[in-house]
Amino acid sequence: MTLCKQPKFSRLEKIIGIDNLNEINNKCVLVLGCGGVGGYVVESLVRSGIGRLILVDYDTVDISNINRQIIALDSTIGHLKVDVFEERIKDINNDCEVIKISNFINDDNFLDLFNYKIDFFVDACDTISTKKCVIRECLKRNINFISCMGTGNKFDPSKLEIVDIRDTLNDPLARIIRKFVKDEKIKKKVMVLASTELPVKTKDKIPGSTSFVPPAAGLMIASYIIRNIIGKK
Repeated sequence: MTLCKQPKFSRLEKIIGIDNLNEINNKCVLVLGCGGVGGYVVESLVRSGIGRLILVDYDTVDISNINRQIIALDSTIGHLKVDVFEERIKDINNDCEVIKISNFINDDNFLDLFNYKIDFFVDACDTISTKKCVIRECLKRNINFISCMGTGNKFDPSKLEIVDIRDTLNDPLARIIRKFVKDEKIKKKVMVLASTELPVKTKDKIPGSTSFVPPAAGLMIASYIIRNIIGKK
């Protein structure tokens, strides 16, 4: 289908043109993890006219999500995130196809995600072993992807950047992925979103979060995807 008759995307069409808008509409993006970061990736992609979204998240909305997750409301607590997002997506653009996967993804089942034709893979999950599997498989299959590093215990969204994993610093999660890339002797670029900000130290094992760093990270990832689709890198 084409989007030229849909006024809801007319403001975007003004700056990228109808051909690019239709190119976006023909793409499929998989988002692994629909939380603080992944949720804003989904939100922005839907509002940019993406044609197909595969949402992967096993979790339900929790009251502690309200400070940073776009679907987290008193009325959605206890509901599966993928279900809440499907309803929201359809209310924004009913023509967007939504595929929901409400499973916990690990080393045993991650290959199931690659049964779909994916144009772009967004890794916004928290499980390190799953991140490694996804990075390895996307590189093997030549699928465009971006992996989000840590946004917890970060306070300054201006410190966020999209870089090759080898150029990251001050990010404990990125340090682990850098070692993985080195140990695996990966030569290709591994693009990630990471922060150069030193994490705020807390005495709690559960990381703190703000209402602005995870969303900013998600919007940056969505921008990166759209710019790659239309060739404006």
